[in-house]
Amino acid sequence: MEYYISTDKDKLDIPKIHQQVKSTYWGGYRTLELTTTTIESCLCFGLYTQEDEQIGFARVLTDKVVFAYLMDVLIFEHFKGKGLGKTLVKHILEHPDIKNVFTVALKTKDAHGLYAPLGFSKVGNSDMWMAMDKAKYD
Repeated sequence: MEYYISTDKDKLDIPKIHQQVKSTYWGGYRTLELTTTTIESCLCFGLYTQEDEQIGFARVLTDKVVFAYLMDVLIFEHFKGKGLGKTLVKHILEHPDIKNVFTVALKTKDAHGLYAPLGFSKVGNSDMWMAMDKAKYD
C-alpha cells in the first residue's frame, strides 16, 4: 500500500486525531478544543493512504531557526508496526522549515528506539527528553 504525507491542514481529520491523542499516555486531558488549538498553532503533518484516509499525524512547534519541538507523533491503529512512524519522522526532519533548525527536541516515554536511529539522543538525566542538537557552542 502506498502512502503520502501532507502539511495541508484542511485535509486533517481533527476528530480522528483527537480520538488518537486522547488514547495516549500524554494526551488524556485534552479536550477537542485543546486539540484543535494545538493544530492551529503548529506545522502539522498528516499521513494518508492513496485513498486519502488519514492514518497518521504529527506536529511541530518551531521558530524555523533555533528550536523545533516535535509532538503528537501518532500512527493510527491497524497501521502500526509497518515502519510508518519512522517514515513520518524522517519526512518531518527533511521538511524545509525543520531541516536546518539547530535543535529539534521531543519527549517520549516509550519510543526511544524509534528516535535514536534518526539522530536523537537522551537529554541529560531525563528519561523522556530527547534532542537532535546541531548547534555549535564555543
